[in-house]
Amino acid sequence: MTQIKICNSTVMDQVSDPEIFFDEDGNSNYFHEIKDLRKKINFTNIRGKKNLINLKKKIKSKKNKEYDCIVGVSGGADSSYVAFLAWKLKLRVLLVHFDNGWNSPNAIKNINNIINITDFPLETFVMDWDEFKDMQRSFLKASVVDVELLTDHCLFSIAMKIAKRRKIKIILSGSNIATENFMPNSWIWHKRDVKNIKDIHKKYGSKKISKYPYMSELQYFWYTNNPLYKIEYIRILDLFAYQKKIVIKELKYYLDWSNHGGKHFESFFTKFYQSYYLPVKYNIDKRKVHLSSLIVNGDITRDEALKELSKLPYDISEISKDIKYVCKKLDLSILEFNEIMIEKRKEHFDYNNKLKFRNYLKKFKLLVFINRQIKKFVKI
Repeated sequence: MTQIKICNSTVMDQVSDPEIFFDEDGNSNYFHEIKDLRKKINFTNIRGKKNLINLKKKIKSKKNKEYDCIVGVSGGADSSYVAFLAWKLKLRVLLVHFDNGWNSPNAIKNINNIINITDFPLETFVMDWDEFKDMQRSFLKASVVDVELLTDHCLFSIAMKIAKRRKIKIILSGSNIATENFMPNSWIWHKRDVKNIKDIHKKYGSKKISKYPYMSELQYFWYTNNPLYKIEYIRILDLFAYQKKIVIKELKYYLDWSNHGGKHFESFFTKFYQSYYLPVKYNIDKRKVHLSSLIVNGDITRDEALKELSKLPYDISEISKDIKYVCKKLDLSILEFNEIMIEKRKEHFDYNNKLKFRNYLKKFKLLVFINRQIKKFVKI
């Protein structure tokens, strides 16, 4: 029997990612990639404070009339801490929330606490539930891995469109190197692939979609590069030594923040998707990537991570109830759900997609960047 090879410094293994490779010391490419990135943002407390002060100066220099920036909030730790930091920096913030019908009570409580403490206004985009339900059902029936593509696409699309409408130049993002890094390519799909979303829904959906906030790769490029808009995403949590344990203590103390028990578990569907759907259907356990990031960041030890992974990703006493709840909410029978769970995996590229165009646009962006650098030194 072949033994599963696991990284000596993280908890990533060759079952999770068949493309993983190891050095002579048994450390994986994940360890080296995360470590190399960590070196670039391994700021001292003094440097981190200076980075935040400089960021404030940069944001204030945009001289927006009403708001300095947008912060998307989900009720999770990362986005909550971004809002908390923006409040400490005395920025004028517009909070933006995407309600896809799956908010947990904890998420709502945490968002309300942020508003009460900071007094920041909140703009919420409430997705038409009948439409979104039909889209989620279509992705489940399509048997593709990245069902959360639907929500992730909305998150950046809504923030961008609101920023454009309100003429706000900066969006502060909760994405960060410390707690989320390097998902294997086989676990996710490109978040701006409108063509893929539409084709999957066309094949398996039943409703006409009119309210979903699509944003193409070209639109995103236009919003971020057109001088009229020039909207910029800034990963504020990468500007200082971001440590999850300390952050959670601060959030609990200042915002009475409640922990959800897992990464992105502020959404009931995400909790179900990550803790049951992915591990059972695809043998994908996202805890491995999240825990590996925390190991390299110094938040936990490898032994602590392995101990966590020795437990089932879902609560065995609750899962039957959770399955029934998800099925009822999505208008799926238990039989239909079980058929979905045993259906053979299909890839996103089995459906129409924008992969070729995306690669072309990447090259174009590179050419634009090179041309700008040339113009700095050469008179044309």
